[in-house]
Amino acid sequence: QLIQPSETLSQYVENLLAEKLNWEEAKFEVLLRDAAQILATVSGYIALITFPDNRTTRLRHLQLMHLELGQVMLIIVTDSYETQSVLMNLPHSEDDKTVDESIVERELKILSNFLNSKLRGRTLTELEKLDWSELDREFVRYADFLSNLLTELTRRTVVPKSSPIMIRGISEVLRQPEFAEIDQTLDLLHLLEEEQEQLWSVIFKVPEELEFKSRVKIRIGAENSLEPMRGCTLVSANYQQDQVPVGSVGIIGPTRMIYENAIALVEAAADYLTEALSQPA
Repeated sequence: QLIQPSETLSQYVENLLAEKLNWEEAKFEVLLRDAAQILATVSGYIALITFPDNRTTRLRHLQLMHLELGQVMLIIVTDSYETQSVLMNLPHSEDDKTVDESIVERELKILSNFLNSKLRGRTLTELEKLDWSELDREFVRYADFLSNLLTELTRRTVVPKSSPIMIRGISEVLRQPEFAEIDQTLDLLHLLEEEQEQLWSVIFKVPEELEFKSRVKIRIGAENSLEPMRGCTLVSANYQQDQVPVGSVGIIGPTRMIYENAIALVEAAADYLTEALSQPA
């Protein structure tokens, strides 16, 4: 018999997320933290939400700002509403002493527009591949500077293997009788706190067939590949951006959990994050 998720609980969680989370003003990290806390509180289990995979994060907006003492700051906003910035020195030339500040401001504005036209919508891993041959001759002196700037930005923003996981509800689940065994509980806590790279690869998996990308995944007991989780159940669902899975919402609890409620919770949270990340710029 197929498990039918609770529509009542799903609607309740959707309303709660919409009411409690301020997507327009709060930082993305705060939103994920609060969403995970809501899931943990409502379910009584451990809630996990992976940050969006940085390898799929795309540029939404870029700006070059001229600061004092010959410095420039590159600010970018990604499609997951995260901001990154890099501060570097402007390239020197023989005529630096006579350079008009207004000219520098104008050139940086033109360069910002050029970079936006070339990079908007591209992933952060593509930032180093910009073709500088399209720069006008008067801006050639910025080529190496911008290349180094984007390289440094890429180094800071792209995570090689996995992204962080927001985890809430550990205290809630420790009240469950299944977690009374100290050694088992310590192994699980170590996994959650120290082995997030392993955990991330289990929670977030991009399905091979796109038509199955929204399906909730349930792993019970020995179906979990990681030893500390074999006394638990993991219920997870991917959230998407531009119809591409970029992260996952999960709940870890005892194998006797109420599955229709757990499914409703992760589906509602994944749908909420998908909708929020799909908002136009």
